[in-house]
Amino acid sequence: MSAPGALTARETRPAGGTALRRQLALAAVCAAYAVGAGLGWGSRELALIMGDFGLSAAALIAAVSCLLYARTPECRFRPAWLLFSFSSFMAAAGNAVWGWYEVVLDAPVPSPSVADFFFLCFAPPAIVGLLVLAKRPSGRAGWVCLGLDAWLIGGSLLTLSWSLALAHTAHARGESVAPAALALAYPLLDIVLVSMVLALHFRRTPGSRSAVNTAIAGLALTVLCDALFTSPLLRDSYRSGQLLDAGWFAGSLLLAYAPWGARRAVEAAGGAARGPRRPGRAARPLASSLTALTPYLAAAICTLGILYSVTEGRRVDRVVVITGCTVVLALVVRQGIMLLDNIALSHELAQKESHFRSLVQGSSDVIMIAAPSGVLRYVSPAATKVYGRDAEELVGSELASLIHPEDFGRVVHEVRRFLAAQPAEEPTTRMECRFRSGTGTWLNVESTVSRHQGGLIFNSRDVTERVRLQAQLQHNAEHDPLTDLPNRALFTERVRRALSGRRAGDRATAVLFIDLDGFKGVNDRLGHQAGDELLVQAARRLAESVRAGDTAARLGGDEFAALIVGDGTTAQADRELQVHEIADRLRLMLSQPYRIDGAEVRVAASIGVAFAEPSIDPGDLMRNADLAMYRAKAAGKDRVELYAPQMQAEVVRRTELAAKLRSALHDGEFALLHQPVVSLATGRITAVSAQARWRSAQGILFTPAEFLRVADDGNRAAELGRWLLEEAVAQAAERGRLGHPTPVSVRLSARLLLDRSLPLGSIEALLTRHQLPSGALVIELADSDPRISFDDLEQRLTALRRLGVRIALDGFGSGYAAINALRRLPVDVLKLDRGLVEGVVESARLHKITSGLLRIARDLGMHAVADGVDVPEQVLALRAMGCTHGQGMAFSGPLDEYRLRRALVRGTYPVPAGMPLPLLTAGIPQARNGSNSETRVPPT
Repeated sequence: MSAPGALTARETRPAGGTALRRQLALAAVCAAYAVGAGLGWGSRELALIMGDFGLSAAALIAAVSCLLYARTPECRFRPAWLLFSFSSFMAAAGNAVWGWYEVVLDAPVPSPSVADFFFLCFAPPAIVGLLVLAKRPSGRAGWVCLGLDAWLIGGSLLTLSWSLALAHTAHARGESVAPAALALAYPLLDIVLVSMVLALHFRRTPGSRSAVNTAIAGLALTVLCDALFTSPLLRDSYRSGQLLDAGWFAGSLLLAYAPWGARRAVEAAGGAARGPRRPGRAARPLASSLTALTPYLAAAICTLGILYSVTEGRRVDRVVVITGCTVVLALVVRQGIMLLDNIALSHELAQKESHFRSLVQGSSDVIMIAAPSGVLRYVSPAATKVYGRDAEELVGSELASLIHPEDFGRVVHEVRRFLAAQPAEEPTTRMECRFRSGTGTWLNVESTVSRHQGGLIFNSRDVTERVRLQAQLQHNAEHDPLTDLPNRALFTERVRRALSGRRAGDRATAVLFIDLDGFKGVNDRLGHQAGDELLVQAARRLAESVRAGDTAARLGGDEFAALIVGDGTTAQADRELQVHEIADRLRLMLSQPYRIDGAEVRVAASIGVAFAEPSIDPGDLMRNADLAMYRAKAAGKDRVELYAPQMQAEVVRRTELAAKLRSALHDGEFALLHQPVVSLATGRITAVSAQARWRSAQGILFTPAEFLRVADDGNRAAELGRWLLEEAVAQAAERGRLGHPTPVSVRLSARLLLDRSLPLGSIEALLTRHQLPSGALVIELADSDPRISFDDLEQRLTALRRLGVRIALDGFGSGYAAINALRRLPVDVLKLDRGLVEGVVESARLHKITSGLLRIARDLGMHAVADGVDVPEQVLALRAMGCTHGQGMAFSGPLDEYRLRRALVRGTYPVPAGMPLPLLTAGIPQARNGSNSETRVPPT
């Protein structure tokens, strides 16, 4: 026995044992009553009590039992059991009245009496209850056949009974009509009851089979005792307490046991259903056969009754003749109805078979019927189209020869599991496997499997294209569409696999993050199509450079990655050196020139390397490689960097600083300082340069170079630029009202100037609101982004100049965009880069470059301001070359508002004495702006 079967057996054995004990107890009680009745109960008085009140008590028990069961929630046929309860109560009342006469009054029972009324009311409720329990006919013809079957059985029994005993009772002389009718009523009702029992026995509902069997047994035993009681042989000699009463007693107790025995049988069947079930199916054909033979058996009994009367030499009674004729007529009518019904059923069956054949043959799915041995018995014609094989060729083949060997074991396992399950719980199952086609190729087939007479029905369809599409979709979901390399999701999954299993904690496993330096420039110069071609070629080089067991992937944009899987056999130091060599080889390979559209394009590669550590997860390992890659880019690009723990600490510090920066503006932590712009000839303050400083809550003062480096988005820099502009204009207006009308310069990026969040009208409204005069605001233009349109920037700066705003080109002398900006943009002031000023004294080369730039500014009629003038020697050198203004520590550092006003009151800073200044630098020339009405604008 299997494990589930053994478990089921252990679970159901206690319930079965309890039921058996109850049945034995019932049999013992009935047997004890039969023994007592057979021995006469020892006295006449006790025999009368047990024969009358004993039967009444048994019938009352049956009535109460059926009533209680009818009130339970699980009772399915409540009306039937209520009728049985009423029927038993009638029997109990009849026996009680009979006992009243014989035991209490000690008088013979009159005929007829009240007891006869109760006894006659016993059969009708029982007959109706059986009708309720029985399975109802499906149509009008079924009801007619049921009535005919009942009459066939009842008429046959009436014929036989009339021939044997009832004729003598009916023709007995000396009796009045009432006793004769009463004597005939009992057997006639019993005949009706027996007829209904036999007619309905094989039509009972499957769910109540055990209850009906027990109830039928009790009623049949009662009817048998009634028949014996009404026979002439026993009726005259019957006395209460005799052996005949044991039959009535057992019939009542069986009816009392019927509902509760059925309930336990259902519970036991429910427990058995959870295990392997092997029902005996021979009972169903036998029941159907007996149902069909019942009318003929009834007609045979009727014929035997007539033959018995003829062979005994008796005159055939008129009742027997009429009853026999009606039985024969009922049999003929029934046969006619059955014939018509069979013709209709045959026609319907043929029509359904035709429909079924049309559906099967016209279906695009292949329908196959397999025997339990796996041999195909039937294959639909669709197999020719789906499998490329004739259906006749497949019939007789074994499924094992048609299913792919790698899938056969899985199919067998699924079929066995399906057959072991209960049909009601799992009527069908689905499976997918590869099936051999007529060309020898393997097709992906999906089948719906159901049971069929011990075998299986396969409803199969070709899903090869769907499987291919799913595989393609899966591939597309895991691979980059441009380069066909694994994408981030698949790369992360492979990193996870490399860090798990037997390779867990292998320090030789490494992840490489690769970024192409200069790729954005290729996109901007040659277009995105050329950039895509470069990425494809780079991906091909990367895939060809890694080992077979490693993984190359594209993470997005110009970022690639590689997974170098360790084998755990090399020392850690040697493995790190080996991976570093692999990374450097990849860097050199990716830095080779690319041939795109006939042109040679060069990019470099910055690579970050991170090695696996014990208990590290894929996200942390990939983050470490990413940090190392950004360190390589920050250190000069085109290099390989290994991850170090301090990189993460630096990222944490920068992240915390960026988070604090987001709220610094709203919390008022920014302060505005001003650095004086001084005439190199006279030392007079001609303008001030506004600079922002961030004093954090911890008291740390950050310069713009420090806190703008951690600004994580352009919105934060734009917000800071707007704040700087508004504060600088407001403070400049306040100083003007106090008598220090000094121009102020504000450094803004070209991107911010073109940003819609800072429209032209807002600057004009700002100047008007604070009543700042024309020429009092100078905007220092930072190095322009090459992606910004010079045409838009030129229009924007021209519009600002119309408002009286001066334009300065900041950081002049550094960057390729400076000359182009000088050529196209309306610039008033050139601000020399700090890098030029720092080496102007020591380097003759820088001296000549700076002198040339100043000459260009002078020829274009622009002012020149040197940034970062920190020592007197630089003042002398710049002044000798013709630079007119400067700012730096040689005069003053950035000042707060209080110190700035004190410096403006003083007005000048001392300048070092030296050689006479050229005529060009003796003063500040008039700005050439094309408008005579505009005021002089001092340089910044």
